[in-house]
Amino acid sequence: MDDRGYKLNSELCSLPARDADRLIESGDGDCALLYIYLLRRGRAPAAELCRALNMTARRLGAAADRLRALGLLSGGERGEALPEYTAEEIVRRSDSDEGFRALLAECERVLGHALSGADTRTLFGIYDYLGLPTDVIMMLLHHCAEECRRRYGPGRVPTMRQIEREAYVWVNREIMTLEQAEEYIRSREAVRESTEQLRRAFGIRDRQLSPGERKYIEDWLALGFGVEAIELAYDRTVTNTGALKWNYMDSIIRSWQDKGLHTPEEISAGDAPRRRQSVPVKRGQETKAEDIERMKRLYDRLKNG
Repeated sequence: MDDRGYKLNSELCSLPARDADRLIESGDGDCALLYIYLLRRGRAPAAELCRALNMTARRLGAAADRLRALGLLSGGERGEALPEYTAEEIVRRSDSDEGFRALLAECERVLGHALSGADTRTLFGIYDYLGLPTDVIMMLLHHCAEECRRRYGPGRVPTMRQIEREAYVWVNREIMTLEQAEEYIRSREAVRESTEQLRRAFGIRDRQLSPGERKYIEDWLALGFGVEAIELAYDRTVTNTGALKWNYMDSIIRSWQDKGLHTPEEISAGDAPRRRQSVPVKRGQETKAEDIERMKRLYDRLKNG
C-alpha cells in the first residue's frame, strides 16, 4: 500500500466540516456521491440524478433516504411522483428480473385485464423506486382489490393510480414484510368495523359516511378512543345540542384527550357531566302559585256547573 497519502489537485468545492464528518461516519458511497452532486450542481430532478450518477431510481431513493436520515437533505420526498421510465428500460428489466415478471402477471390476474403502457410504468415504479418487495406488492394488490369491491360492489377493480396511492401509504409506514402487511390490514379492518358500528349508533342508516365524517371517526380511533367512549361523546352532544354535531363532538373528545381520559370508566370518573342545579322556590312564590291553581279549579267548577 502507498503510504504517501492522497491529495486533490483541482478546483475546490468546499462543504461544512460537520456534513463531511457525518458522510464519513455513514460509510455510504452512494450517499456521499449524491451529496457531492447536489452540492456542486444544486437541486435536480430524480431522472437527471439517475443519469448523472449512473444509479437506478431505487438505488437513488435509498441514498436520498439515508441522506435525509443524516439530516443533510430536505425535500424530494417519495410522495412527490414516480420517476419517468422508458419503455426500453422496463423491457430490459422484465427480461432479466423474474420477480417483476411474476408481479406483472399477478397484477393482470387481479385486475382482470392486460396493463397499458402507463399502468406498467406505474407498477414498475412501485417495484423499482418505492422498493417494496414482490410478495408485499402482491398483498397490496389483493388488499386494494378487496377494498374496491367492498366500497363499490362486486366486479369493480382499482385503478393503478389508486394502487399507487396505497403503495405510498405502505412505504411511509415502512411496511416491508408480509407480517407487517398482515398486521396493517388487520388494523384497517378493525377500524372499518368500528366505523360501521358507530355509523349505526349515530342513527345514520340510509347512507354511507362522508369522507369528512369518516375522518373524524378514524382520528378519534387513532387517538385511542374505543367505540363506547365515542358513543358517550355522541350522547353528550345530542343531549346538549339536540342533534349530531361533528365539530361539537370532536371538541368533547379532544378535551378528554387533553385530560388523558380514554375509557368510559376514566371519563365517568374524571369528566362527569355537570348536573343542572335547581333554583330554590321562594315561599312567597310557592304560595302565589298555589292560589292561582286554586282559583283555576274554582273557575272550572263554576263554568261546568
